[in-house]
Amino acid sequence: MIDVRRATTGDAAELVRLRGVLFGIAEDSDDDGWREASRQILIRRLAVPSPTMAGFVVDQPDGAGLAASAVGIIEERLGGPGNPSGLVGYVFNVATDPGHRRSGYARACTDALLTWFRNQGIRTVDLRATAAAEPLYLSQGFRRTADPAMRLKLPVAAVDDPVVHSEEIR
Repeated sequence: MIDVRRATTGDAAELVRLRGVLFGIAEDSDDDGWREASRQILIRRLAVPSPTMAGFVVDQPDGAGLAASAVGIIEERLGGPGNPSGLVGYVFNVATDPGHRRSGYARACTDALLTWFRNQGIRTVDLRATAAAEPLYLSQGFRRTADPAMRLKLPVAAVDDPVVHSEEIR
């Protein structure tokens, strides 16, 4: 049996390391300071058991760090047919240390995360899958959706840009 536990603030650095593994980024690379920014977010969000974010991890057998992780958040959107509450789970940071792949650790972490979502009353869960990970998610009941994801990267606002207040928008 695989021992999965809920992530704590003490796991933040290792969760960030595994995020780098997930993206294939060298451990000594920290473009734009993303590692420290991510670590601070995890420390803040994992400081107390949150009703909107949880991570589940498997420790390395030798106790030196994490072997795998899965993190999820609950987003509140507007409700609609099939999901009147508007609450949607989102899975991310599913990563396994290269030396521990094909051990069932990622499955155990995502299973624990899906159980947490169910216990929070979440009925819809989204994620983005790599081709290599898609069989795992399909086996857990995920299906491809008809709507393609799109993304826009907005430029950082300059200090002297005027701020638009909500009352100015009509």
